[in-house]
Amino acid sequence: MKSGTLLALVATTHLAALGAGYAIAPKEAIDEEAQQTGYFVKNTNQVLAATVESLREENRLLVFSYKGSAKVKASQTVLGLFEGRQELQVPAVVNYYLDLSQLTLADVTLDEKAKLVRVRLPKLTIGDIAFQPENATTVNGGILTFSEEQVEELRKANYATARKAMVAQAQQAGLVNAAKRQAVANVQAYFEIPLRIAGLPDVKVAAAFN
Repeated sequence: MKSGTLLALVATTHLAALGAGYAIAPKEAIDEEAQQTGYFVKNTNQVLAATVESLREENRLLVFSYKGSAKVKASQTVLGLFEGRQELQVPAVVNYYLDLSQLTLADVTLDEKAKLVRVRLPKLTIGDIAFQPENATTVNGGILTFSEEQVEELRKANYATARKAMVAQAQQAGLVNAAKRQAVANVQAYFEIPLRIAGLPDVKVAAAFN
């Protein structure tokens, strides 16, 4: 299944439940070339191999977005006499991704008896901070802010601080857990849809992070 078709079949939401956990059961690595007996295993392996290849082609999968804001301030003093200060409040969007280029067949196992596919997910990553300066609020003060050059220096310092603040916000446990839940739901859907199309409605998928 080509990636474009697969993507069109999956609707992304920001509300998802954590996938089923790992059960104690025999594991069998998925290998398209492995010698298997029985139509069920052979057909399922082919579908899983095609799905892994399709996901790898997607490279980075956007699984969650967080919109917040940072409120920071910077100041500068020259000769201990002249001061410039600037307060900045700027909204920004932080995106969370899965690097699917790291996903391989070794991360997918099939429990034939339980009709369960387990997928080990790559690490969650945070993308670049997308500031929205058109919606920012800036307050300048002090003699030095009469200089456009000094104002620009304060602005650069404030945005550097704001970036660090947004990264810290994005790493809060509640946001990371929400992003992981959505990643689990998305990947499970990516695997379940082609399995259903292939006539394998009883095969369940459980994705999880290490």
